[in-house]
Amino acid sequence: MTRRDRGVVPASGRPSAPKLLAAATWLTTPLLPDDYLSLVNPLWSIRELRGRVETVQRLTADAVSLVIRPGWGWSAHQPGQYVGIGVDSDGVRYWRTYSVTSPPSDRDDRVSIAVKAVPNGRVSQHLVHRTAVGDTLRLRRPQGEFVLPADAAVDRLLFLTAGSGITPIMGILRSLAARGAMPDVVLLHSAPRPDAVLFGAELRELATRFPSLRLHLRHTATDGRLTLDQLPRWCRDWPERGVWACGPTGLLDDVESHWRAAGVQHRLHVERFNRQPPRPPPGDVVRCGSPAAGARSPATRRPRC
Repeated sequence: MTRRDRGVVPASGRPSAPKLLAAATWLTTPLLPDDYLSLVNPLWSIRELRGRVETVQRLTADAVSLVIRPGWGWSAHQPGQYVGIGVDSDGVRYWRTYSVTSPPSDRDDRVSIAVKAVPNGRVSQHLVHRTAVGDTLRLRRPQGEFVLPADAAVDRLLFLTAGSGITPIMGILRSLAARGAMPDVVLLHSAPRPDAVLFGAELRELATRFPSLRLHLRHTATDGRLTLDQLPRWCRDWPERGVWACGPTGLLDDVESHWRAAGVQHRLHVERFNRQPPRPPPGDVVRCGSPAAGARSPATRRPRC
């Protein structure tokens, strides 16, 4: 008989065979086995997906990178996808979605997200300024379609980003770098100042390590806002490339109009940061300046909170 057959907790730290826990409910009534497991380790819960914060890294004055170890029920993500993060405040659970910035790995189930504090944003302010190593967060599984083709057929890429719009692209770049070979990539990123560029040092290091990655940083406080008529200066063959764009609404509206006017909108992939948060289970409340769970809202938008 194997350790799994006996229902022993495996070396990975996660309980095996959830159906055995369900069968043991009668032994623990009125509590559930999950209640006891959660007391030992919150990540062992089989009723809700949780994650423990293992690293908090300051990126800028108002942004951090969080490394999270998910618990039971986690599923692997694709580069460019996002996850739901739930935090409790004043007896209410609030939800927000954040792009996964770490590459998928068969050897490490930890994931990272980058969070920029939004003024009056209840969740982002909590994660940036009050979250510490060891804290437990509620999670929702990865989702989203802002990903590279599964067959990796795209060999020439253009990434257009601004502000925190770099976060899903960071996950894609790290995944490409993990393969050991970078395709022909042009990355044009805008931020107000050099000290406001998320992952600035790592982006420059990647561009140095991979000559096929051409990095162009634009500092809008001194250089002005990017206009798309300037695009050929950095990428002459932009109509022929697969394009992934993420950033403020104004930039993305301009990008969509520009690609539509050129008749190449089929090459364009856009991620907007005002998507409805993932639907929580009964009893949770969604309050992020967005409709409550179950209300109608555009499926391709993520709320800023």
